[in-house]
Amino acid sequence: MKDLFDKKVIELARVAEDNIKPLFEKIEEIEEHNQLKVLMAFKNNNVNDAHFVSTNGYGYNDLGRECIESIFAEVFNAEDALVRYNINNGTHAISLCLWAALRPGDTMISITGTPYDTLAETIGITGFGNGSLKDFGVNYTELNYEKEDYINIIKSLKPKVVFIQKSKGYNYKNSLSTVDINNLQSAISRIVPDTIFVVDNCYGEFVELDEPSGDLLAGSLIKNLGGGIAQAGGYVVGRKNLVEQAAYKLNAVGLGKECGASLGANRELLMGIFMAPHVVAQAHKTALFTSELFKLAGFDTNPETTLHTDLIQAIKLKSKQQLIDFCQGVQSFSPVNSAFLPVADDMPGYSDQVIMAAGTFVQGSSIELSADSAIKEPYIAYCQGGLTYGSAKLGIMAALNRMKVLQ
Repeated sequence: MKDLFDKKVIELARVAEDNIKPLFEKIEEIEEHNQLKVLMAFKNNNVNDAHFVSTNGYGYNDLGRECIESIFAEVFNAEDALVRYNINNGTHAISLCLWAALRPGDTMISITGTPYDTLAETIGITGFGNGSLKDFGVNYTELNYEKEDYINIIKSLKPKVVFIQKSKGYNYKNSLSTVDINNLQSAISRIVPDTIFVVDNCYGEFVELDEPSGDLLAGSLIKNLGGGIAQAGGYVVGRKNLVEQAAYKLNAVGLGKECGASLGANRELLMGIFMAPHVVAQAHKTALFTSELFKLAGFDTNPETTLHTDLIQAIKLKSKQQLIDFCQGVQSFSPVNSAFLPVADDMPGYSDQVIMAAGTFVQGSSIELSADSAIKEPYIAYCQGGLTYGSAKLGIMAALNRMKVLQ
């Protein structure tokens, strides 16, 4: 290791790891709790070799697909689930939820501020005339529940949907906990009992002991719940009638969940969620190491070195060049495409240029170690994932080493 990293980086990494080891036991307790939850769902649904069989064509009566959706519903304590490899990403899954719950003339409030950039055109914040919710007559308001009198605003507007984003996204703020989300829903339900709660659960699954409540929750399978094995896909869980509406939007009205060939994906989706508690724990440990290492190196981090509620670790850097160096350092110690050099460029769904380090086995996977950021002030690197703590730790050390701030 001494031939690869500056001596000061190695010394700081050892101190960081010693400091965080007491928290590792708590992460392992969370892992065991969630692993038991998943294993019991597998047992209760009698997972067997027949569930690995592929279907094609219309995909009617796909036993594996139905089993997977039953497992997801049980893990989330939900009425139903829609889990499909052709839900392209988390944005797609959340979009299905919004289209399922909203109709012309309804009002949607995002209570956690501006949603993640890639939802802007779906909602109609940008891209007017492209078939957004706004184009179809859905009213939209956003507010920050921590800074505004959200109770009276909601009482006045009586929204059909309240949208809650668990993760910080590209914001230097605390992500929400399951308790935060459940408390918000309880407070709002007392005022507007018929409100539908849509929760963006991306990056948060299995990081805590329990998942949030909500009428609809959504996420990506190349994040936490795919366990680094799923090659694509997303999920929607929640109330049965709303999940069915989401399936209508994905497929066609009247067809819903009844069709959709698995094309050989069942085995990897089952194995992915089975492995997810362990892989998430590895990524959680990586996030703690990242926070502590960069705090010791003199940088502000969010969250600080404590148990997380999602897997995103933000580091406030001091220049554009440091941000670029950080991402290039992570890429240089990735298992795939380590010789590639990330550069800032335009990306669909983002208003600013984005730099992304992602030397991953699955393109865009963020349960694998990755780092990205919009190129704008303040220069904040957002880092997440890590299939194994040992390899991810080296990637984070490489990022600090490339920045040359300890010399």
